[in-house]
Amino acid sequence: MSNYSIRGKGIMIQGTASSVGKSMIAAALCRIFTQDGFDVNPFKSQNMSLNSYITYEGLEMGRAQVMQAEAARKVPTAAMNPILLKPTSDRKSQVIIKGKVHSDMDAVDYFAFKKQLKNEIRDIYRGLADKSDIVVIEGAGSPAEINLNSEDFVNMGMAKLADAPVILVGDIDRGGVFASLAGTMLLLTEEERKRVKGVIINKFRGSLEILEPGLKMLEDIIKVPVLGVVPYYHHYLEDEDSVADWLQHVKGEQGETDIAVVSLPYMSNFTDFNALRLYKGVSLRFVRPHEELGKPDIIIIPGTKSTIKDMASLEQTGMKRKILDCYQQGSVVFGICGGYQMLGQRIYDPERTESDLESIEGLGLLECETVFRQEKTTTLTAGRDKLFGLSIKGYEIHMGETLAISKYKPFADTFSQNGTALESIDGMINDNNTVFGTYLHGIFDNKAYTESFLNMVRQRKGLPPVEYDVQDYWEFKEQQYDKLAEVVRGSLDMEKIYRIIEDGIDG
Repeated sequence: MSNYSIRGKGIMIQGTASSVGKSMIAAALCRIFTQDGFDVNPFKSQNMSLNSYITYEGLEMGRAQVMQAEAARKVPTAAMNPILLKPTSDRKSQVIIKGKVHSDMDAVDYFAFKKQLKNEIRDIYRGLADKSDIVVIEGAGSPAEINLNSEDFVNMGMAKLADAPVILVGDIDRGGVFASLAGTMLLLTEEERKRVKGVIINKFRGSLEILEPGLKMLEDIIKVPVLGVVPYYHHYLEDEDSVADWLQHVKGEQGETDIAVVSLPYMSNFTDFNALRLYKGVSLRFVRPHEELGKPDIIIIPGTKSTIKDMASLEQTGMKRKILDCYQQGSVVFGICGGYQMLGQRIYDPERTESDLESIEGLGLLECETVFRQEKTTTLTAGRDKLFGLSIKGYEIHMGETLAISKYKPFADTFSQNGTALESIDGMINDNNTVFGTYLHGIFDNKAYTESFLNMVRQRKGLPPVEYDVQDYWEFKEQQYDKLAEVVRGSLDMEKIYRIIEDGIDG
C-alpha cells in the first residue's frame, strides 16, 4: 500500500451506539495499516470505563487504546487517551486528564467543564498526528446524541478538530442495523454528514446473499457506500466494557477446576482474568452478587472503583456469607486490588474519598486493614512472589493503603516500580495458602505463576497439572491481532478506505 501518499492523516471510527464494535474495528485497522508498512497510533479523546491500564510513565489510560496500541505494535501512552472517566455512581465519575486524577465530578459539572478541554485535546491529537502516518481515532457512544453535541470533542466534534473523515459502524447482531445507520445519518448536520465516507456492518451471522439487496437500498438512502460486512468473530482479545459476551458465560464445558469471579457492581479491570480462559480443564464464570455462587474451587474478588460500595453490596445481597461458607468448605479466595482490600478486617475512608461511609467491615479473611487516601497509586510493578519464588509483573491502581495488623506472609517482594529500583512488599497470604491478596493487576498474565497457583489447587483435589492452550500469552495476543486483521481485511474494501484516508473530507 506504499503507493498511497499518507502522512499525519486521521481516520475516525464512530458507531451508531455503544458496544457496536468500534474498539475492535479500530484495533483491526491499526494492525492492518501497520502490516502494510505505515506508522500508526490510536486515539480516543475521552473514554468512560472502569477498565484501565498504567503506562510506563505511571499514567492511567483506558484499556481499549492499550489494545489498539498493541495492535499497532506501539508502547501505550496517555496521549492516546487523554481523558478517562471512571464512574463512581450513576451520576458521578472520577475525571482523569493526561493520566492523572483531576477531580470527581457529576455529569452536569463535567458537561460545563468540557469546553475548557477542547483546545488541549486538539493540541494532544496534533502532537500524535505529527509523528504518525495514520491516526485511528475512535469515537464514543453515538454521534447522534443531539443534546450533547454543542461541546462535543468525542465524536463529530473530534472529527472536526482532527479534520478527519468518518466511517460509521453499525451492529447487525442486535437488530435494526439499517434503521440505526439511517437514523444516525438523519440526525447529523449537513456538515457532519459530509464527513461520513462509508459505513461498516459489524457482527454479521447468516447469508450475505440475502443481506446484499438491503445494502444497496441502504446506500441509496444514506448516500454513502457500505465498505464491508464483518462477520461475528469470536476472539480472545481484551474487550473494553463489561458487556463483553464472555463475561456472561462459562468458558466451554464445566472444567475440573471451577473459578468463580464475583462480578461486582463497580468491577474494574476484568481483563485480569482473560488469560485464565486459555487453560484446559479450567472453567471461568462470573457471578453477580445476588446470584448463587455454587461450590467453586477458586473465588476471585476483582478490582473495583468503589470498594466500600461493593463491599456493602456483598453484605446486602448475602454474597459475603456465601463466600465465607465456600471458604470454610475448601474454596481458595483470591483478591486483586479492591478485592484484596475487601479480604481484610475493615476498610476505612476517613476523608470520604470513595463513599459516605467512614468505614465498613471486610470479609475478615486476612489480618489487615485498609485506609483510603486522596492520592492514587499508579505504578508498573515487578517482583518475585513469595510462595513459588517466581518472577512476576503487573500494574497497580488504587487509592488505599493496606496495613497488616499482625505478623503476616507477603504476597510478593517488589523490586521496581515504573522502572525505579526499590525494595518493598506487596499483598498478603494466609498461613495455609488458601487466601491470597495482591494489588497487582495482570497477575494471571504471568504464565509460570498462574500455572503454579492452579496446580497447587488442583493437586489438593488429586488432579493432574493444567495444560496451557498457548506457549506464551503475549505471543498468543499477537496471533489474535493478526487473525482479527485477517478477518476484517477480508471483509472490507481496503482500497476504498485508503483512498478515504488519502483524500480526507474532500474526497
